[in-house]
Amino acid sequence: MFTVFWSVLHRDLLLAMRRRTDVLTTLFFFVIVVSLFPLGVGTERAVLRVLGPGVVWVAALLASMLALERLFAADYEDGTLEQLLLTDQPLVLLTLAKVTAHWLLTGLPLVLIAPLVGMQYHLTDSSVAVMMLSLLLGTPVLSLIGAIGAALTLGLRGGGILLALLILPLYIPVLVYGAGAVTVGAASLGEAQPYLTLLAAFLVAALALAPLACAAALRISIE
Repeated sequence: MFTVFWSVLHRDLLLAMRRRTDVLTTLFFFVIVVSLFPLGVGTERAVLRVLGPGVVWVAALLASMLALERLFAADYEDGTLEQLLLTDQPLVLLTLAKVTAHWLLTGLPLVLIAPLVGMQYHLTDSSVAVMMLSLLLGTPVLSLIGAIGAALTLGLRGGGILLALLILPLYIPVLVYGAGAVTVGAASLGEAQPYLTLLAAFLVAALALAPLACAAALRISIE
């Protein structure tokens, strides 16, 4: 089973590297959004430190959504998805591999560039550390929840708008606790521990339930 998981993961990463524009678009979108806010609200440090956590998390949420519509679309169009459904391997495992590839391409880069964003918003070292931890725990949840919406809207005309309407309400708890962790983490890492614990709980629940829901949604969409 691990071999199958790795094969699907490696395939999706390889295909993504051949379409680097799609991957870079998500990263550039995140950088542009977080860079525009200081230009609009001014360079006062106190204001930027207050706005920074919320801006970063909203930008990360929107950047994650950019690539969701393409998560299953290419495989659906060329018939690969139907072949995956016909294999003897668990569809839940195959779905989890594709979601993992999506996170590695869209979520992990956001975690890695968080220190640069923190410098732009004059965040303390403690806040930057909490920001990286919260993104590391929260962005996989965004990918897992978003995959359910992507599977439900697969093949629909205007699916992008419907996808946003379906998953944005589910993203709100992750957004609230992710931004809240960075805000209270300015003092110390211990202050943010309850928020990070809740994000970890969200991640465990999403890992347990989202692949099952996504697999069921894919079967419905194909039928």
